Amino acid sequence: MTTQTATPSLSFRGGTLGALTPLTLLVLGLIYLSVFERAGTKPFWACAWVAMGVGLFLCRQRTAYCDSLLKGMGNSTATAIIALWLLAGVFGKLMAAGGLIDGLMWLGAAVGAEGAAFTLLAFAMAMVFALGTGTSTGTVIGLSPVLYPAGVLLGADPSMLAVAILSGAAFGDNLSPVSDTTIVSSYTQGAEIADVIRTRLPLALSAAAISMLIFLLFGASGEASASAVEVPSGHASGLVMLIPLAAVVFFALKRRHIVEAMFIGNLVAMLCALAIGAIGLGDLFSLPEARGESTGLIENGIASVTGAVLFALMVLALTQVILDTGLMEKLLDGARKRLVKDRASAETSIVAVTIAASTPLSANAPALLLVGPGLVRSLAQQFGISPARAANLMDCAVCTVFFLLPWHIVVAVWQEVIASTAVQNEVAAPSAFASFLTPYPWAMLVVLAVSILLRRRKQGTTEVAAV
Repeated sequence: MTTQTATPSLSFRGGTLGALTPLTLLVLGLIYLSVFERAGTKPFWACAWVAMGVGLFLCRQRTAYCDSLLKGMGNSTATAIIALWLLAGVFGKLMAAGGLIDGLMWLGAAVGAEGAAFTLLAFAMAMVFALGTGTSTGTVIGLSPVLYPAGVLLGADPSMLAVAILSGAAFGDNLSPVSDTTIVSSYTQGAEIADVIRTRLPLALSAAAISMLIFLLFGASGEASASAVEVPSGHASGLVMLIPLAAVVFFALKRRHIVEAMFIGNLVAMLCALAIGAIGLGDLFSLPEARGESTGLIENGIASVTGAVLFALMVLALTQVILDTGLMEKLLDGARKRLVKDRASAETSIVAVTIAASTPLSANAPALLLVGPGLVRSLAQQFGISPARAANLMDCAVCTVFFLLPWHIVVAVWQEVIASTAVQNEVAAPSAFASFLTPYPWAMLVVLAVSILLRRRKQGTTEVAAV
């Protein structure tokens, strides 16, 4: 992928400070919007536009600057992200319209779990839904109004039940092949999604296992309602929508091109939804009654990701400018001399810089776009870290602290949905600080630390054996 340049081709007024000004303005703008709860891919457009314009007038070679912007927008990383996001947007809409929630509700009713068992079930259901749709925000919006009140009445601890749903959303965001973080982390590192999924699975499942243990131990309140409580019954046919997810994973792991795998997943999702009667052909595509109205699920799915696509293009353009100034090489040389001495410290640095980038921002994919193409990829190449490993370190890191802090989009939406659901159903609300107790992000931090430590020991053993 053409994300690096051999020799610096751009210089800025103000030297290094001037070169960093566009990216600094972008980050400050994103933080500003996040703090005032106006974050979103469309509001982010303006920040990126301002940053690009300021960079144009600070750069001494304006024609070369424009060429650099276009190179960033047109490289293979950008085109891959666009293609996959468009397909993932349609896939998520099809999975939801096909009744995946109904299928999960039916499964919950059939199991008849109570107390801690219900908390564990809620976690598992959120995991599956997030895996299938690739959206953590959609998961908490779709499942919380149904699972939360039923679970509290069935004796689940309110805070643990709430964070179980959020943990499941984090798991899906971390591992789903149609998640924006999976797509961005893979393609900014030049990694095959098949390799990424296969090698990330042990990390994600380890964090999930730790979370499950916590939910089993602390998931019950001991105060089940005496009144008869039923989990909404749903419909078993919705479980058919797990087939498209299995198809995407199967073809991806078979090393078929990920675009092909995603297209097949889209088609299988359409056929499954049509077969069970969840949608009709007109729901997929039809001429609207009036100009400007939706033509169906395909349009809605594409429209749902266009904001992210355009923002990604602008961020990749600004990243290419930084690469073409030669600043990334200087930064890495300085880090290598002072901080990064070996592969283990390089892996630790990748995790740390990803967490640092995601902490102030309200969306995690932009954080990966900021650090992935330049800093993380260069560190990985210099210290022999495989593309899949670098992508996993980034994606796992961005699914840790990000799911704890209340100013991030998914956490803010989760808090609002849970609070309003508790009021509407007259059940106990979770603690105001519940998000900081979410087990999956903490478990993933532990898993990452252990993974880096084990690799350091393995490398040390190999070096001793070689001597």
